[in-house]
Amino acid sequence: MNDEIDFHGAKVALFVEDRLLVYRRDNKPNIPFPDMWDLPGGGREGGESGAECVVRETFEEFGIKVQIAAIDYIQYYENWRGSSSRRALFFVGRLTRKQVSGIVFGDEGQHWQMMTVADFLESQEAVPHLQDRLRDYLTKRL
Repeated sequence: MNDEIDFHGAKVALFVEDRLLVYRRDNKPNIPFPDMWDLPGGGREGGESGAECVVRETFEEFGIKVQIAAIDYIQYYENWRGSSSRRALFFVGRLTRKQVSGIVFGDEGQHWQMMTVADFLESQEAVPHLQDRLRDYLTKRL
């Protein structure tokens, strides 16, 4: 998996069968997308790769270790803020039921759940650009 570009952050859609790991963001007015459904991921630290970024962020947020080999899709997008100087990465991967049963939710966000893809895509409370990226992935997969 080659993600050797300059990027500011990365998100990952992690599936168990037809469900997606999501969490509700904190409801703080000073953060982007307060109180909305989000996917694991976040900002890049140091010189880490995109895959390393989502693996670290998923561990920090959910207490589970995702294997890089379980990530099988990557796409580059412009920063949702509109800056084209540094891109964002979007990954898709798989989790096992055992990993989900081992989740220990961190201190970011209000709570997590496994949500159907349809519910995430139809929700008025999900981060809109992540809905678009997931739709893009699903379209390319077909």
